[in-house]
Amino acid sequence: MRAFSLFLFWLLPAALAAAVDPDLVAALRGFRSEVPPDWSYVQVTSDGQRSLEERHDATRPDFSRWSLLRKDGRTPTAAELAEYRDTRSRRSRGGTAPRLTEQIDPADAKVVAEADERATYRCRLRPAEAGDRTADFLHASVVVHRPSRTIEAITLENDAPFRPALGIRITKLSTRLTFSRPAGERPSLPQTVQTSVRGDAYWFKSLDADLQVTFSSYEPYPRTPGS
Repeated sequence: MRAFSLFLFWLLPAALAAAVDPDLVAALRGFRSEVPPDWSYVQVTSDGQRSLEERHDATRPDFSRWSLLRKDGRTPTAAELAEYRDTRSRRSRGGTAPRLTEQIDPADAKVVAEADERATYRCRLRPAEAGDRTADFLHASVVVHRPSRTIEAITLENDAPFRPALGIRITKLSTRLTFSRPAGERPSLPQTVQTSVRGDAYWFKSLDADLQVTFSSYEPYPRTPGS
């Protein structure tokens, strides 16, 4: 009996490793939620009423790569451009997508749909940091293009209403991120981020909000040969 128990002790980890989908593991390993720093692009952020259209220029020095193109669908005023330069373009900013690879647990993933060379996995989320009370109430749906082993979409959703903090109640939380497939020297790049929140604070203040970020006009940094 002792020998059999030892056999199971060594066999179980191997069986669990074999059960992990290799396409999902490879996709998570190569996944990058943010735009690579050597790419220029246009980013539009909108909550349905207000919007900002900005350009990230990878050819410029850090802290001066961002410029404001349009605000609320119109050309910004001189005062708005000055405020933007003072409050935003001085900061080196990354993308809007969160870091998810450390939170998604491939060992717990289940294939819930498969069609057109794509598999959709339902995954458990690990806490993002110590004291994180949100991950326990959420799950991730990950769409992987099997031939290229790249992630095309990630959706985070709650399974039921929850209270992440005292006085805060979230009834619905959904964030969907989409990405292009790599092609040639062009890597997988963010396309959209859509977030929807429904809830309230202390039973009277609404937390309802919707936000969409779109990325377009990608251009690689024009490096010279040998650089």
